[in-house]
Amino acid sequence: MSDTCTLPELGEGVESGTITKVMVAKGDTITVDQPILEIETDKAVLEVPSTVSGTVTEILVSEGADVNVGTAVLKVSDSEAPAATKEEPKKEEAPKEEPKAEESQPEKVEEKTAPKEEDEVSEPAPEPQPQMAPPTAESQTPGKDPVPAAPHVRGFAREIGIDINEVPGSGPGGRISIGDVKRHAKQINMASRGMGTVGAVVSAQSLPDFSRWGEVEREAMNSVRRRTAENLAGAWATVPHVTQNEKVDITNVEAMRKRYSKRVAEAGGKLTMTAILAKVLAAALKKYPQFNSSVDIANQEIVYKKYYNIGIAADTDRGLLVPVIKDVDKKSLTEICIELTELAERARNKKTTLDELQGATFTISNLGGIGGTAFTPIVNAPEVAILGVSRGRMEPVYQEDGSFQPRLMLPLSLSYDHRVIDGADGARFIVYLREVLEEPFLLFLDS
Repeated sequence: MSDTCTLPELGEGVESGTITKVMVAKGDTITVDQPILEIETDKAVLEVPSTVSGTVTEILVSEGADVNVGTAVLKVSDSEAPAATKEEPKKEEAPKEEPKAEESQPEKVEEKTAPKEEDEVSEPAPEPQPQMAPPTAESQTPGKDPVPAAPHVRGFAREIGIDINEVPGSGPGGRISIGDVKRHAKQINMASRGMGTVGAVVSAQSLPDFSRWGEVEREAMNSVRRRTAENLAGAWATVPHVTQNEKVDITNVEAMRKRYSKRVAEAGGKLTMTAILAKVLAAALKKYPQFNSSVDIANQEIVYKKYYNIGIAADTDRGLLVPVIKDVDKKSLTEICIELTELAERARNKKTTLDELQGATFTISNLGGIGGTAFTPIVNAPEVAILGVSRGRMEPVYQEDGSFQPRLMLPLSLSYDHRVIDGADGARFIVYLREVLEEPFLLFLDS
């Protein structure tokens, strides 16, 4: 008996992905839950388990292909072939009902003669052909190559009124799939409702032929980059951003970090400023709950979360990922350091799970290891705030006795959603962060 293995559900909100590796070959024997594919979604790289067992007879997908949930990926056969013969008699019963259909054929013949007149009336149906002409005309214009898309994809785009020339392809060489057409249609729909995304921006801008001025190279966006672009463009278009900047004297904190780094390393973690900030932020979010909320515009409500999960933006070779440390307020600084070290390692090795990338209530983006004095981080909606961290520098700081002393100053940039957070609250929040980082004992006083 032959069976088909389809792409199972990959996680909440994940509808498609790009196959990065086929882990089985034709003739292999597989079992249920055995990994058969490695697939890159817009959030992580996952191993896809088989939903059937048997011998692989045909592989229906290839590496680099864009696939949706429910797509057939493998065909397998097992030793239960006789079962098929048992089902054959059931299929033979169907012809017995055909005579009944033949009895009604005279009526159908009458119906068929009537449609002849309708066919004459519907002769203007060739009108779809002129609609097909513009795309072909565009694809044949000098200096413009035909878009890489299969005939059935082109047909689908025409059916739903989408210009195939405006659809960004996600496949090898920019090849366009049905999923790309659906995604583009969704973006246009969102843009028409005032929910602008990168798709709306891209379709609105007609790019010149850059090859007129020199050599160019095109590279299709991977799933992570494509989703990042969509999310950030959507957040920038819908969230009224305000960024509050502050400098924090971390001279004393840095001294303590160096003093206890060996102790944390022995426990399996790395004591970093990011981990320290995550712990301080848990206290700040409790003190200022509007920073730990989300805006529900549809119901005109603000959702306040009673849990404190900090997302840590990580730079990877695939793009920006944001692993999440859950329940930061309930964990010690050492536990946070260990978990952050493990999350960073998994992100680099493409082993991050979907659960580890979901549920954040606030995000830290630390660029201090690279450089810079300040920047404007974009709020990771539906969160309402994000903290940007730049590189700390030794600076002369004026003291009360009139002297200047070298102090290690850390630039912080707090971006927040002005719909729910007022400017005064933004200032209070970042000042509280500064006070606690300069005087950590305040954490004990407030708690």
